Amino acid sequence: MRISGSLARQMASTISGIEPQARQAHFVHFRDAEGDEIDEGILLYFPAPHSFTGEDVVELQGHGGPIVMDLLLNRTLQLGARLARAGEFSERAYLNDKIDLAQAEAIADLIDSETEVSARLAVRSLQGIFSNRVHQLLEQLTQLRIYVEAAIDFPEEEIDFLSDGKVEKDLEKIIDRMEELQKAASIGRVMRDGMTLVIAGLPNAGKSSLMNALSGAEAAIVTDIPGTTRDVLRERIQIDGMPVHLIDTAGIRDSDDAVEKIGIDRAHKEISQADRILWIYDGAKDPQHLAFDRKILPENIPITFVHNKADISGQEVCQRETESGSEIVLSAKHDQGLELLRNHLKTSMGLEQTTEGEFIARRRHLDAISRAARHLQDGKQAMLAGMAGELLAEDLRQSQIDLSDITGEFSADDLLGEIFSSFCIGK
Repeated sequence: MRISGSLARQMASTISGIEPQARQAHFVHFRDAEGDEIDEGILLYFPAPHSFTGEDVVELQGHGGPIVMDLLLNRTLQLGARLARAGEFSERAYLNDKIDLAQAEAIADLIDSETEVSARLAVRSLQGIFSNRVHQLLEQLTQLRIYVEAAIDFPEEEIDFLSDGKVEKDLEKIIDRMEELQKAASIGRVMRDGMTLVIAGLPNAGKSSLMNALSGAEAAIVTDIPGTTRDVLRERIQIDGMPVHLIDTAGIRDSDDAVEKIGIDRAHKEISQADRILWIYDGAKDPQHLAFDRKILPENIPITFVHNKADISGQEVCQRETESGSEIVLSAKHDQGLELLRNHLKTSMGLEQTTEGEFIARRRHLDAISRAARHLQDGKQAMLAGMAGELLAEDLRQSQIDLSDITGEFSADDLLGEIFSSFCIGK
């Protein structure tokens, strides 16, 4: 049990009967208000500011039985403590400048990790790798702002700062660094949240067979009857440590069946929220994928075309790039070509064979980086089109604010409340 606050040491002394020394392990007996022994265990004391929260912190380590721990908890409440809110310890650490917001979120991500890779990336974020990348960019933005705004404020110096090439060159470097950060954060987001992969196509193309093959389980019913899948089926799998939300949908076609129509509507909804679409063809019946109509799918979502049933069509199992996009020929029924598909999915999400990413990231981090990048592009256009230093300076300022949202330097109170409320109690 952990206690944080100005009265933590006094409470520990009352419960244990000793005056704890800083950063020393004491074997003690925990006692109630009448002096009767509740439990025995280890007492640790960390004085401010050298603690996780930056406040006086005491840890009471007992035997862990629920009744015994409840008795010990009630004793601390009698002495004036209160139950911590969800995430309050991490929130206090953030407010006391022990960690920044990205590191605080990494604590929750580490606890919630479902794969070994995502856990390692969360540790890297907790160690400050993500935050350091953000701070380096912020420093570059600050230096460029100083130069631009100084030239605006002191025109008598006759610095033709917009035409001497320095600003444009420095801005291009920042834009390139922002793109690198965005790519790394995109991988980190996938490793945290998982890639949403929707399997779509015409009825009886082998969508459910492919889902079963990728998941390694009979998750979907497979028959020769078109329209077998009526509802959305979900499986969570891993591809070399990358979490994947695998979604099998009803076959896309015109139907008079009321139940099937509901399934098709749900399929379109899932498709609109996908990170990538696997459009499945019956390679034996439609080798030229003439049945595909790009207009029925969102333009902004990438598609991989899968020619299934290679065992029947006689096509060679392979991967190829065409004008339509990436195409993979496989046989889901006989597990042929699945490794090609897995490697393609890893590459398409930015994961090469020898890398797993640099740090964990959240969708809100990506949103902040995207906003910051847009302001940089707007500033560049303003500079090149009208040589407007004032507009460039304002876009640099806005980019700086957006990027600072990641580490919490300019975060609103309601955002902080939303973030820390998602933590578990005691963290």
